[in-house]
Formats: sequence, C-alpha cells, structure tokens
Amino acid sequence: MKLLSVNVGLPHEIERKGKIVRTSIFKAPVEGQVRAVQLNLDGDQQSDLSVHGGIDKAVYAYPSEHYPFWRQQLPDMDLPWGAFGENFTTEGLLEEAVHIRDRFRAGSAEFVVTQPRMPCYKLGIRFNRPDIVKLFLQSGRSGFYLAVCKEGEVAAGDSIQLLKRDEHGVTVADIVNLYRSDANNQDVLRRVSELPSLPNSWREYFRKRLWNPDDR
Repeated sequence: MKLLSVNVGLPHEIERKGKIVRTSIFKAPVEGQVRAVQLNLDGDQQSDLSVHGGIDKAVYAYPSEHYPFWRQQLPDMDLPWGAFGENFTTEGLLEEAVHIRDRFRAGSAEFVVTQPRMPCYKLGIRFNRPDIVKLFLQSGRSGFYLAVCKEGEVAAGDSIQLLKRDEHGVTVADIVNLYRSDANNQDVLRRVSELPSLPNSWREYFRKRLWNPDDR
C-alpha cells in the first residue's frame, strides 16, 4: 500500500449561477514532506465547516485505482491526482477492504478511517457538470475520510502500513451500499446504527431508517 500523492488547497471564491461560492475542492499535488495535524494538512483548509472538516474529516483519501474508470466516464477532462478533492491519492486501499476505524501509518503520522465521503454540489462545480454528484454516488467509488490520531510528516511515495484492523469488520463500501441502495436491509441497518466506531451523525442517520415493529 502506498501514498502516491499528497494534495492540498486553500479556500477561494468562484461565481456560480450569479452567486459567489467559497470552496476548497481544488487541490494540487505538493512535493516533499507535509505535516498532518489534528484538523488538516499544512497548506490545506476546509471552506464550509458545517459539512466539511473537523476531527473526523481531517484528511480525505481517494484510491488511484478509480481514476481509469473516471477517465472513461469523463474523457474530455484532465484528471491529475487530487482531481476529486482528495488530500491523499492512495494505492492498494479500496473501499471493499478498508474498515471503519482501521488504523494506518504513513510517514511518521497515523490515521484512522472514519467514514465514506458523500459528494456535495461543489463536486459539480469542480467538474462543471451537476450530474457528477449522482454519478459519483452511484459508482460506489466514494473514497474515505481519515482522522489524524498521531500528528506527523507525510510525503508522496510513503508506504502505508495497516496498524490495526477494526474488530467490527464493517467496510467503507458497506456504509456506502447501505446509504445508496440497501436501505431495506433492516438487520444491517440495526448493526450499523449501533456501531460504536462510526461517527454519531451516521449512526443517527441509519437509526432513523429502522422500522418500528408497531408500524408493520
């Protein structure tokens, strides 16, 4: 497993439908070591903290293995590393194999997987096509957020080491599939809604989709 690229970006304002939108979705690869701290990477900053950022969304990782798919879907787009707003472009870490609360080391920093990324309208701004939000969600190629559990330095080319596999065994793909197409699976919904390793906002979301036995 490997960290192929470290990508950062600061907020800037663009015009959309006559309004000014502040976004940090435009990321660019950086060379050399970058410090990972509790809330982000040095040189990176989230724009809308109501939906982005915070301890559980400090760093966004996206598998490089998804780029060939998107190059087929978006043949006219230039897709350098960081194109999907990710901080880490990775190799060998796919949603089907990465569990919520798995712990990894890259460089001298350590990270824990917290949740999948759900796309917002700013992804449509990045690609100048609103339908990319729906395509992104339908594809299941979500990537995932990381919390920084040990601050340190990372750089493109660093190996990524698995330190601890979460005992509950719920993958990032499990959460995405439950969200987009498996909402009637009440057994899985109940299991995930009680998963202590999942952020409370996600558990509350799934709890609301549990059936009340009295309503059947």
